[in-house]
Amino acid sequence: MKKIQLIFALSMAFFSNVLFAHNIQVNNHLPPVAVQKDGEIKVDGDKVQYKGWNSAQLAGKVRIVHHFAGRTAAKEKNDAFIQAIKQASFDRNKYQTTSIINADDAVIGTGIFVKSSAEKGKKENPHSQVILDQQSEVKNAWQLREKESAVIVLDKTGKVQFVSEGKLSPQHINEVIDLVGKLISQ
Repeated sequence: MKKIQLIFALSMAFFSNVLFAHNIQVNNHLPPVAVQKDGEIKVDGDKVQYKGWNSAQLAGKVRIVHHFAGRTAAKEKNDAFIQAIKQASFDRNKYQTTSIINADDAVIGTGIFVKSSAEKGKKENPHSQVILDQQSEVKNAWQLREKESAVIVLDKTGKVQFVSEGKLSPQHINEVIDLVGKLISQ
């Protein structure tokens, strides 16, 4: 009986680390990471360009960082949250959404569609920051789960104030929108 309990306890410890494996901590800066292949999407009229990006660039504004796998299911997981952000109409001088798309974690053969969708998203939301990560640099640096969506709130100094992987509940959506509003007003 004790052997079974020990095995169960060890299994739970292992699986809890797998389920909550990210290394992002509240009140700390994000682990540093740079994305050189593709990177930040810049749009000038109809012209699309890519520029290297790194996490040090996140300081300066309150941000919601939305990292997700280049899969429709991962992107759509937090659609209600994205709509709540749009409805909140945060002051763009003090706030910015940063979307990081992990194109390396896409369904095989869909990479060109992921890239095209990222570019389209940037054109539709030019005030948002969009990063295309072709080599899982961010996912690996932050130890995020594959095929998943993560939401991170940063204060204007770049320190984490909220982090969650997976679909946000309606309660969490409201909490995050309220938190961002408070951080902007500080």
